Amino acid sequence: MSKPLKQIHLAAHFPGVNNTTVWSDPQAGSHIEFSSFAHLAKTAERAKFDFLFLAEGLRLREQGGKIYDLDVVGRPDTFTVLAALAAVTDRLGLTGTINSTFNEPYEVARQFASLDHLSAGRAAWNVVTSWDAFTGENFRRGGFLPQDERYSRAKEFLATAHELFDSWRGDEILADQATGAFLADAKAGSFVHTGKHFDIHGRFNVPRSPQGRPVIFQAGDSEEGREFAAAEADAIFSRHAQLDQGRAFYADVKSRLAKYGRRADQLLILPAATFVLGDTEEEARDTAKEVRRQQVSGATALKHLEFVWNRDLSAYDPEGPLPDIDPDVGAEHISRGRAQVRMYRDPLATAREWRELAEANKWSIRDLVIETGNRQNFVGTPETVARTIDEYVQADAADGFILVPHITPGGLDDFADKVVPILQEKGVFRADYEGTTLRDHLGLAHPDEVRETRAAS
Repeated sequence: MSKPLKQIHLAAHFPGVNNTTVWSDPQAGSHIEFSSFAHLAKTAERAKFDFLFLAEGLRLREQGGKIYDLDVVGRPDTFTVLAALAAVTDRLGLTGTINSTFNEPYEVARQFASLDHLSAGRAAWNVVTSWDAFTGENFRRGGFLPQDERYSRAKEFLATAHELFDSWRGDEILADQATGAFLADAKAGSFVHTGKHFDIHGRFNVPRSPQGRPVIFQAGDSEEGREFAAAEADAIFSRHAQLDQGRAFYADVKSRLAKYGRRADQLLILPAATFVLGDTEEEARDTAKEVRRQQVSGATALKHLEFVWNRDLSAYDPEGPLPDIDPDVGAEHISRGRAQVRMYRDPLATAREWRELAEANKWSIRDLVIETGNRQNFVGTPETVARTIDEYVQADAADGFILVPHITPGGLDDFADKVVPILQEKGVFRADYEGTTLRDHLGLAHPDEVRETRAAS
């Protein structure tokens, strides 16, 4: 007997704070005006997507002491944008990335509970940590936490936030005008938390929200991150969008759930994915190639090479050969605040490998960066892209995808109009929303139901 078809989950990532965005394209619009956020959100809701996803940048990145302006580096405050989007959408989930290293549980819990009320149950929190002292300089704490401390703080941060959310049961408000009684329980919102990172007590002043708690996302890929997700998260924002890597990651994380008393369907794995569509396969491939060249200009190629070389390479010709000097392996890095720096643990070995590739293929610096960098995940006609996405989900490489268009704000339009109808015809994507909350869209139970089930078992 064949297993039933899995339903695909789709979400939209507002592009920015990454290298995917081609902000210099003539079709690109603002990355800060509200109309851009509203356009992308309304497109995603028209296509019946599960949610909109916002990344977060807590400091403008630098290279050689100058602001790195070759990708989109600025972003309005996450909660402000999501609260505004709640007013112009009705069903679309609203997911924000909020850092657990530089914030406080009470503040974040209050903001997410408020967003869940304002959106009638559509809030989600992507819980992340911060790895570098450079970002920490923007905050009163300064510096950074070692990796084990970051995850220790993140776990306690989330547990504390849950205590605050749960300090209201949801049945305390009477608002009885005849008797003048407003609360059935005078202790509603009371909390006490004493731990390694937080020692707080008081009253949480936002009543139980429609979802009880926001949907929890996690985006780390380390061993600690995978365990944190298996124990606490409702969904993972993964970087493993290729079939084989996706299946391995999917199997690994799902296998960790049982020891936390959870079923495989209680954690969704949703990789970020890019796409390029064309009327023919050849047109799509040609467009994808052009997009990659837009994403990696000559100046961008040199900056990316500096991630490995840790030297100022501005004097080199991006259309010429790689430098014959070796990377500087000094502790102070030329690129500050960029996660890519951590990808190259052995710069000397990477430089040797890249020189061999460039020599064998007759690649220039720019060619090398284009060929070794990220590529579009799904390229082809709408039929091909729809089929491939469905194959990946049915093969347990993912439960769906968070799509990252390379153009803002109209980059999702063609996918919504051309790919989604094909998925709907296949019977693997909803024709309309069946519920009102983000938990409904994702097939996740209310936290109170989960707690009762665990208690019964």
